[in-house]
Amino acid sequence: MNLNKQRVAEENALALPTHQDQWDSFRSLQSYSDTFWDRCIQQLSAMQIAIPSWALGTGGTRFGRFPGGGEPRNLEEKLADVGVLHALNGHCGAISLHIPWDIPENTNHIRQIAEELGVTFDAVNSNTFQDQADQTHSYKFGSLSHTDTAVREQAIAHNQEVIDYGKAIGSKAITVWLSDGANFPGQQHFRRAFERTLDSLQKIYGHLPDDWQMLVEYKPYEPNFYSTVIQDWGSSLLLASKLGSKALSLVDLGHHLPNTNIEQVVSRLMMEGKLGGFHFNDSKYGDDDLTVGSIKPYQLFLIFLELLEGMENQSLAWMIDASHNVKDPLEDLMQSVEAILIAYAQALLVDREALYQAQDDNDVVMCQEIIQHAFRTDVRPLLAEVRYRVGAALRPLVLYRKLQVRQTLINDRGAEALATGL
Repeated sequence: MNLNKQRVAEENALALPTHQDQWDSFRSLQSYSDTFWDRCIQQLSAMQIAIPSWALGTGGTRFGRFPGGGEPRNLEEKLADVGVLHALNGHCGAISLHIPWDIPENTNHIRQIAEELGVTFDAVNSNTFQDQADQTHSYKFGSLSHTDTAVREQAIAHNQEVIDYGKAIGSKAITVWLSDGANFPGQQHFRRAFERTLDSLQKIYGHLPDDWQMLVEYKPYEPNFYSTVIQDWGSSLLLASKLGSKALSLVDLGHHLPNTNIEQVVSRLMMEGKLGGFHFNDSKYGDDDLTVGSIKPYQLFLIFLELLEGMENQSLAWMIDASHNVKDPLEDLMQSVEAILIAYAQALLVDREALYQAQDDNDVVMCQEIIQHAFRTDVRPLLAEVRYRVGAALRPLVLYRKLQVRQTLINDRGAEALATGL
């Protein structure tokens, strides 16, 4: 389905009077200048959040999956879905491919489709947490950390191949997430497993083009529950520091133990110039991969409050990594993008000079007042104005449903169509 700008403009014309009233009212309640708003709109307009190719179909758990029909059956259709999202909200101008779930066989053809849709290619993702039908050695007991040299070499070769695919489509980074670890005490020698992982990553790092980055992801548990080799931000930072300047840490919001102060982790990584990017999602209990902002919107705001300390000096990769088990995937992704932009916009409203002064004065009450004033501000009129100025829909979800996009996809692809790679 191709959503053209004319159709978006027609719907915006109907919604514009109401939006204008809301936008004028919003500005009248604030004490900022037109120059301030122009700067905010410019910063928010530039925010592009990559959609992972695996998130365009219905997710699931080990207990089951309940697809809703019309899912993209190949990479071309996944690009088309991202194009629909980008046309609706103006902030989904990138896609992140997972190899081998989504291999760009005809790279020229794939790049042409993406260019026509205004979509670029974010970091490519390797997969050594599953055994593929045609591979020689199993990753049951690890990949880059495996005790068997042959298994490690196979995993290294796969990551190098992923880099080559990425080069062909114009990507500039590879994300490495390992499930390597142990389920039981004594199963694995901690130090040797980490040393083998570092050695493997060094071989992959050596395959990077000069203008590429390696994003080292971490996770405290799952699928191994006693230990994982890269279990936290400290281990990721240690590896990235040993590898070199092109290696950075990647923060997945669900990859932390309960009550971890993620905003402080962000601050530390930025301080060292080693924050590479984010996988956005939300959680109640663990790595739940829920819609961004659906559980902990205040935490998301606090993270962006820290990010603003150094975003201008560091180029970060933004991606959604959620699993929409009972939602229309495209609707869920629109909600996640909106939540990210709300947190970003609220952080922009914080009076930072006043906050710094209150911090220096140890005025704890005023510190809370300043940041919570921004957090409690409804910034949705601002985000709608951003979308309007970039030619996207004032009301993306409303237009999506009005156009019956999901039903159109079901009609085109079939009610039983399942997304590849899940």
